[in-house]
Amino acid sequence: MKKWKRSARLVDMTRQLLEQPHRLISLSAFAERYQAAKSSISEDLAIIHETFREEGTGLLETVSGAAGGVRYLPKANDYDALVISKRLCTHLENPDRILPGGYLYLSDLLGDAQFVRDIGRLWATVFSHSGADVVVTVETKGIPLAYATASFLGLPVAIVRRDSRITEGSVVTINTVSGSSKRLGSLSLARRSFSEGSKVLIIDDFMKAGGTVQGMIDLMGEFRAEVVGIGIMADSRVDERLVEHSMSLATVTDVDVKNRRIAVELGNLFGPGGFFDGTNPY
Repeated sequence: MKKWKRSARLVDMTRQLLEQPHRLISLSAFAERYQAAKSSISEDLAIIHETFREEGTGLLETVSGAAGGVRYLPKANDYDALVISKRLCTHLENPDRILPGGYLYLSDLLGDAQFVRDIGRLWATVFSHSGADVVVTVETKGIPLAYATASFLGLPVAIVRRDSRITEGSVVTINTVSGSSKRLGSLSLARRSFSEGSKVLIIDDFMKAGGTVQGMIDLMGEFRAEVVGIGIMADSRVDERLVEHSMSLATVTDVDVKNRRIAVELGNLFGPGGFFDGTNPY
């Protein structure tokens, strides 16, 4: 096996860490791959860690012990989070988004791969230590956000369907009621989606009163799963909400269909008590 030059080693180590977020890689595995002493690997990792920290890319977390190693934790600092969320607010304020019934068109935002990836990094920062085993979303518009978040957390994705499909095999189905229109519906999830008792992170694109999200929470109860976090790209200000403790990047405070005006402000992730309150370096 060839012995790597240090410059090539640093590049390849960085690539491996970036491609495998939250995966624990032992120093022995690095040492064997590069035919280098563990002390040299530790020095290289210190350089990578410092570069990640200075550039706002993330952090390297070291786990001690015989089964220990290092893992890459993608992070976004307060400034990056604010820039991304303000951009989201600006997009949402565009009156051309207003659809009949006061709904908002979001498909262009959810089709912007880089923007969705940026949001995924924010959620990965917020829920980095949630202990989630799986990211859960409901079809269809929440799927890009769920996969972006899961890619930074190194987790699988489970998709809740509004109707059961034969290709899903055995499913669990519950009835739901929309929080705003009181419309009846159903949500289904394949029994093989994840193990009973898993910890789940719910990610979705938009929430009004929270009927769909509450439905997902109820469905998770059928799997004896614990919901450890709820991340919503944008929510709507309503008098009564069915879901508590959700986190949002933006909040739509008013949709004036007649005058073609949308009012949007930063979500509850920002400001006093929010995750990105101006004091978080990552």
